[in-house]
Amino acid sequence: MSAERSDGPKRTTTATHWGRYDVETKGGRIVAIDPVADDLEPSPIGPGIVAALGSRARILRPAVRRGWLEGRPREGTHRRGADEFVELSWDEALDLAAGSLAGLRDRYGNDSVFGGSYGWGSSGRFHHAQSQVHRFLAMAGGYTGSLNSYSCAAMEVILPHVIGGTGFSILGRTPRLDEIAANCELVVAFGGLPVKNRQVNDGGTGLHRTQPFLRRCRDAGVRFVNVSPIRDDMSTLVSAEWLPLRPNTDVALMMALAHTLIAEDRHDKEFLATRCVGFGRLEDYLMGAVDGVAKDAEWAAPITEIPADVIQNLARSMAERRSLVTVGWSIQRADHGEQPYWMAVALAAMTGWMREPGCGFGSGYGSMQGIGIERARQRIAALPQPDNPVDVAIPVARICDALENPGATIDYDGRRITFPDLRAIYWCGGNPFHHHQDLNRLVEAWQRPDLVIVNESWWTATAKFADIIFPVATFLERNDFAAGSNDPWLCAQQKACEPPRECLTDYEVFCRLADRLGFGSRYSEERSADEWVRHLYEKTRQTLGADGVELPNFEDFWRRGRVKMPTPPGSPAGDLVAFARDPMAAPLATPSGRIELFSATVDGFRYDDCPGHPVWMEPAEWLGSPLARRFSLHLISNQPHMRLHSQYDHGGASQASKVADREPIRIHPLDAAARGITSGDIARVFNDRGACLAGVLVDDAVRPGVVQLSTGAWFDPAEPSTAGSLERHGNPNVLTLDKGTSRLAQGPSAHTTLVDVERWTGEAPCVAAFDPPHFASHQGELRPPGVGRAHARGVS
Repeated sequence: MSAERSDGPKRTTTATHWGRYDVETKGGRIVAIDPVADDLEPSPIGPGIVAALGSRARILRPAVRRGWLEGRPREGTHRRGADEFVELSWDEALDLAAGSLAGLRDRYGNDSVFGGSYGWGSSGRFHHAQSQVHRFLAMAGGYTGSLNSYSCAAMEVILPHVIGGTGFSILGRTPRLDEIAANCELVVAFGGLPVKNRQVNDGGTGLHRTQPFLRRCRDAGVRFVNVSPIRDDMSTLVSAEWLPLRPNTDVALMMALAHTLIAEDRHDKEFLATRCVGFGRLEDYLMGAVDGVAKDAEWAAPITEIPADVIQNLARSMAERRSLVTVGWSIQRADHGEQPYWMAVALAAMTGWMREPGCGFGSGYGSMQGIGIERARQRIAALPQPDNPVDVAIPVARICDALENPGATIDYDGRRITFPDLRAIYWCGGNPFHHHQDLNRLVEAWQRPDLVIVNESWWTATAKFADIIFPVATFLERNDFAAGSNDPWLCAQQKACEPPRECLTDYEVFCRLADRLGFGSRYSEERSADEWVRHLYEKTRQTLGADGVELPNFEDFWRRGRVKMPTPPGSPAGDLVAFARDPMAAPLATPSGRIELFSATVDGFRYDDCPGHPVWMEPAEWLGSPLARRFSLHLISNQPHMRLHSQYDHGGASQASKVADREPIRIHPLDAAARGITSGDIARVFNDRGACLAGVLVDDAVRPGVVQLSTGAWFDPAEPSTAGSLERHGNPNVLTLDKGTSRLAQGPSAHTTLVDVERWTGEAPCVAAFDPPHFASHQGELRPPGVGRAHARGVS
């Protein structure tokens, strides 16, 4: 399975989050990455990786932060993020890491170690960074983990209370695109359906198949309504109507639609009575019996800036035509983000169209490839995970709160969570200085632990903010196989070239650390990485064989490069159509077995920011708030189209999208003219939390009062040792609000952010995001702070 070095050309195949590619190698170097021939909608991200492979940002040797190594971890320029690094041998760096982890664990307990990893580092089943680091830390004694995701934490927590199942089960239960084309007449998409997001999938993308389905919908006459501040959040293929509402006001619009249905007696009373619980409580709220405020179209119009007659006519169409209400993940990454999902289910239930395939309620169509294509994923083997001896976990977006307030407690989904005293962080396969909010706050909180270890291939901000760096191989430099969620393909990831001489795989790093800590054989199970890949494939083959699905043997699979699995027969658990047609035969996994428009469980939590039924609550920041007098633009920090999150921002595709070497910010012509800004300018984007520079694109695809600056530009503060320093590259998370969605889910609220923009005058600072840190030499004993001689070889 290993790549052979030769002077002649060689072609291998690989699978990524954003598609399958053929890789051409000459003389041991990758010279081209081409989409496979049968992918008719290939992502541009893949070919752009070639430009990144020779980047100066590649980490080539193990390195340790100088201030940490010399016992001055938080002083002046020795702060994390600003310090020099010292390159060491593997043995020296591994000894330091193992000894420090063991010492901190002995002194503060296993819950003092935070197992940070956010998954998307690799689409491979074995070389999955999150699985590797969690397996290692669990075997080392345990760790504090995280709950939910940055993508859709509010959805993950609220939907199980409303329609049952797990947080992500809706992705396999949502109506398929072929069902929509065949049966639906009207799709109302809150948050739109941005095709750019459908180029990626968490476990790999076998083929992109969105455009043919959209053409079928168009040809069938399906009407699409794009409810979003951004017009191109919907493909031009479907000629969608655009309702450019104010950001964070989706719930108000949904409630006005619901009010119209009730007021005009267009709601499905039989469905609400026999398949839902609590509609009467919600109806009283909508009609104003609770607070004296009727949530009608006239009430919603000034909040949403959608005319009342447009709202009323849309509600009538939803009642008259077979309709689907769908919500994107973006709208729940906001203050009170649980509410739009809950209210969207209620609105869909009121129309009664859940009985029909392709209609009712759906989610995620504009979030990942595979959603709406296949109903469920087969059982694919993954790296086994032992039980974590530590039973502490924190909501993923509350890492700053935990670092700042050890011992403090927060509410979460009906229980109390106490923050542990986090003394060590091990991060592998993610970039918190991309996906977390209010990065200036994170810079300060990140100084608090005694130890930060990072496995990385590139000098990202997370690497520069570490104490110990282990350089690791990329997906092109190792063997694996991929299988994406709701994607029928198993795809080979064939090693195309050797990693740089001193780069190991994550697996090799953890094997060596585990050896030092006394559980090496248990961690590796005496298998090499390639033996693990074969083992997991054969285990998958055996499991699926018992289900009647035949896969080829490993050699045949590896030669073919991919294999397609059949769609599982039958309806998925919790299927809404099956439930809607016969609720007694197919009850939902809720306390009542029905859709809970009022949840006694949630009501019993007594959360003032998430009561027992959907409500409208003003966000902490929005264009209707007093703060808008100072910061009059709402920032949308959505997903980029030329990279995945921050991955390969230094690649050719992402670099080609930059404006003046910075992430582009889109602004409406009226807002640009009022500020004297034109396309190609450099703009300063700012609020009370921070400021960044971005390249301007004037574009009427964003509504007035809104600017759009995608996430993922590598964090590049001008003065890394100074909190609040100007960010030079266009990372919007120096501006975003770091607040839990509510006490229920504690999810991220990045889309609840007000800013202003001004033209940058004078010479702009150069972008240094892709530069490696400074290196220094070190003389003397390797003895970092807090590590005693008893742990010099990692005695556990």
